[in-house]
Amino acid sequence: MIEIKNISKTFHQKKQSFKALDKISLSIEKGDIVGIIGFSGAGKSTLIRTVNLLERPDEGEIIINGKDFTQLKSRELAKERKKIGMIFQHFNLLSSRTVSENVALPLELDGVNKTAIQKKVSELLKIVGLEDKAGDYPKSLSGGQKQRVAIARALANDPYLLLCDEATSALDPATTLSILQLLRDINQRLGITILLITHEMEVIRTVCNHVAVIDNGKLITKGTLNEIISQKDHPIIKQFLNSGAMNMPQELNKKLQKEPQDGLFPLVEVEVNEEISVEQLLSIVYDKYKIPYKLLKADVEYLGEANFGKLLLQLQGEQEENQQAIYYFNQNKIQNRVRGYA
Repeated sequence: MIEIKNISKTFHQKKQSFKALDKISLSIEKGDIVGIIGFSGAGKSTLIRTVNLLERPDEGEIIINGKDFTQLKSRELAKERKKIGMIFQHFNLLSSRTVSENVALPLELDGVNKTAIQKKVSELLKIVGLEDKAGDYPKSLSGGQKQRVAIARALANDPYLLLCDEATSALDPATTLSILQLLRDINQRLGITILLITHEMEVIRTVCNHVAVIDNGKLITKGTLNEIISQKDHPIIKQFLNSGAMNMPQELNKKLQKEPQDGLFPLVEVEVNEEISVEQLLSIVYDKYKIPYKLLKADVEYLGEANFGKLLLQLQGEQEENQQAIYYFNQNKIQNRVRGYA
């Protein structure tokens, strides 16, 4: 349905030039959920904005439903854009309008009659779970609710494609999960193709069927999640698989101390991968060093017989024993860090 062919884009500032995109090609099938992941400055926002030509590429083609958007005249392009919804990190709601009025805005601009608008807005608020917030103003809404309003607004013109530009970056983990679940539900219920960009691997794991990895304006690789994970030795992909600290259980985080004290035990975040399994790691702690421990959290995935991810362990041995285990990790290149003491 969507063919991005050899897209390049260079920005010019004063006497300097910056190549944001370098001959990127990507195919997206109808009804798919595709994630584009990259670190800050990788070019992912520029790429997604070229799809509806909010950013016009210097070269290449954007072919959607058989039409090359780069060749469309202004009026025809404006017509096609109405069927491409877009949601952003910062919601972009109008504070002077109620929830219903924000959702209705695209329909009003399109000249739809009031009766049809009311019916459509009611349907959309039901889809995003905000029927009871129709008359509220944005200032009274949580971040997640604001994003739901933005999603409803993006669906107003019955788009076939939804572009999501870091749509969950401003949200807490629980709210992020609920928004991702909503996007998957919309994809399945309405058959809308979704293209999203993110710098968070957890977003990709939760909602995407296919992934494209970009870095410094270039497409590094693309494929299913398992295909991407199988390239875990690639330095860029490896960073994503292991990026970010584990979220600490809330109650534990409140009483966590930065420095060691009598009666407190270290919380150690340890990375497991194809070189060391969860079972091997726990055996080192308990069998080799005889250290009692608590496994507080595990974020581990398996690919065939290999595992990758992180464990959060509380080592409950004597101080010297705990240090010996951590020293062993370091000597054997088992990535770890002490998060604090509790």
